[in-house]
Amino acid sequence: MSKIILTGDRPTGKLHIGHYVGSLKRRVQLQNSGEYDKIFIMIADAQALTDNADNPEKIRENIIEVALDYLACGIDPSKSTILIQSQIPELTELSFYYMNLVTVSRLQRNPTVKSEIQMRNFEASIPVGFFTYPISQAADITAFQATTVPVGEDQMPMLEQCKEIVHKFNSVYGEALTDPEILLPDNKACMRLPGIDGKAKMSKSLGNCIYLSDDADTVKNAIMRKMYTDPNHIQVSDPGQIEGNMVFTYLDAFCSDDQFERYLPEYKNLDELKDHYRRGGLGDVKVKKFLINVLDEELEPIRKRRHEYEKDIAYVYEVLRKGSEAAREVAAKTLSDVKNAMRINYFDDQELIQKHIEKYKGME
Repeated sequence: MSKIILTGDRPTGKLHIGHYVGSLKRRVQLQNSGEYDKIFIMIADAQALTDNADNPEKIRENIIEVALDYLACGIDPSKSTILIQSQIPELTELSFYYMNLVTVSRLQRNPTVKSEIQMRNFEASIPVGFFTYPISQAADITAFQATTVPVGEDQMPMLEQCKEIVHKFNSVYGEALTDPEILLPDNKACMRLPGIDGKAKMSKSLGNCIYLSDDADTVKNAIMRKMYTDPNHIQVSDPGQIEGNMVFTYLDAFCSDDQFERYLPEYKNLDELKDHYRRGGLGDVKVKKFLINVLDEELEPIRKRRHEYEKDIAYVYEVLRKGSEAAREVAAKTLSDVKNAMRINYFDDQELIQKHIEKYKGME
């Protein structure tokens, strides 16, 4: 059986370091591992429109921003297929058929849907497209027969709902869909990187992001002036709190032991740095400066690659066009299998046509 990955992002803005540690960095590793036969990376513009229907220009403009971030991080079009969701109409048809397999009450119980509705203040008036986006995601995943879906922990309820749809479809119509498995980040700190202000979600609207395309000065300013630490760690001599301290949360996600040798040689590893902070005698500025070096080391190669791709936007659009065309061929094959299984392939079923010809032949 082929090993196939499907993953992606909503183009509501440039991608930030939460996207990077949560999925993007892992995607590049998986792409280069040689373990997977196909990798599909979707720019989910249709899904983004479910809560941005009155601002389509925002989605339109950010398609290229997300594509640039993908390429800058190391997504290779010769190894991975980058596609735009709205250019694959087969996904819409699959979603329509899957809607018959899911109840309203089941969608209402989905924890991710509930939290997203609350965050967007949709309790009084939920757009139907937004409410049903777990079904749309199931169509995205199954259209490409994905065996593996690398996502953050917050997306587990979505994949569980997809698996339910697959099981229901296969039990009713026969084995036509592939049952996917979730692949979580292997670093616990990367499961869901909080915003620099300590809020649970990194979001452009909250102004608490560090973007992959931010220059070094912007990142430095965000860390030194805005990053939440321990409010009770007033004096350098004061004992400090690690839990909930965003500087250490980000170091958990990004730093490695060898970076201490380069930037903080008096410590062997992050555990030693944490112990010193806990007992007091270590200032926030020193730790923040270390984090700045760590992030700059990670982000500078990404910035440089992005600048190169920005010089040839026509190439980026060609990557998206070819990727979408290749992806549509795969989705069309899955849709054909689904319609065959559901027995709605009327014009392809010669037995059905012949049976009715024979049935009514004697009535002449």
